[in-house]
Amino acid sequence: MTRARDVADTQENNGGGVAPFTAGKNKIINGDFGVWQRGTSFSNPTTEAYTADRWQLQHDGSGATRTISQQTFTPGTAPVTGYEGQYFYRYAVSAAGTSNTFQQFLQKVEDIRTFAGQTVTLSFWAKADASRVLTLLYRTDYGTGGSSANQFTVGSVTLTTSWTRYTVTYAVPSVSGLTIGTSSYGQWNFRPPAATVQTIDIWGVQLEAGNVATPFTTATGTVQGELAACQRYLPAVNYGNSVAEVGNGFCISTTQGFIQIPFAVQPRVAPTGATISSASHFQVRQATGATQVPTGIAFNNASLIMGSVLTSGNSGLVQGNGTSFQINSSSGSILFTGCEL
Repeated sequence: MTRARDVADTQENNGGGVAPFTAGKNKIINGDFGVWQRGTSFSNPTTEAYTADRWQLQHDGSGATRTISQQTFTPGTAPVTGYEGQYFYRYAVSAAGTSNTFQQFLQKVEDIRTFAGQTVTLSFWAKADASRVLTLLYRTDYGTGGSSANQFTVGSVTLTTSWTRYTVTYAVPSVSGLTIGTSSYGQWNFRPPAATVQTIDIWGVQLEAGNVATPFTTATGTVQGELAACQRYLPAVNYGNSVAEVGNGFCISTTQGFIQIPFAVQPRVAPTGATISSASHFQVRQATGATQVPTGIAFNNASLIMGSVLTSGNSGLVQGNGTSFQINSSSGSILFTGCEL
């Protein structure tokens, strides 16, 4: 059984069977869209691309023009009094394209056991450029070697042009009698109309036990905690500093450095690749104090503790010298990939 409704903020922020600001109550990570390690604007992302941390886009068809972007609340205009949100998520379609039968932004909640057999409430604030029906779906994925996936319609809500809190209450299926494999998850899909030029804004997404939407809080309750939760799925080097040490290593030749970069948070699984902003955003500093900017940086290997990269094109390296690996640009970043569900 499902139940969908839209309610006033004051109604939703009163009472409930769960302590309103308990860390871990909300199973949606980055529900306030405060973490954007990959960037803040994405033009025509491919299907299954990740944008804001923990948020993925899926769609079919071709020729559409889609943009996902970080938007900033004007101070004092966030939808919840007492929780001054900074950013929200915008999904904008300016050209519908062809053969588009579905489009959705979503989050995968690790471990299909999460809330299995329980009643949960999904809540969020949203608005649109016009009246739009947003359909909510729940997909079960039992992981590699597990039972077959399934998908259920949870409910639907009609968005207006004003920020409104919407809630959907849903009985999550039990896992009794099913086989749970590796990397299982439950997937919560937000599906706007297909083949439609539109703009959807969303903020304050929360998934919690029970049949009442309690006051919004992030999954961890802190800014640093939310970043750490995101980095379980995307270990990243992105300090925003002009010069900062991010790793150490040694010169394996006169032109190449081997660099190890420790992770601030243990990832879900060992990364299998890396996305690097630009080799010119980094420098290799030798024990002698001499620095060189590489012309190339490539992923080498990774464990649950650290990742390694190889620099190339340096001039003047002394084979065997120890090195410090530094960001030398505020735009520098290394995203270790392959940890998402």
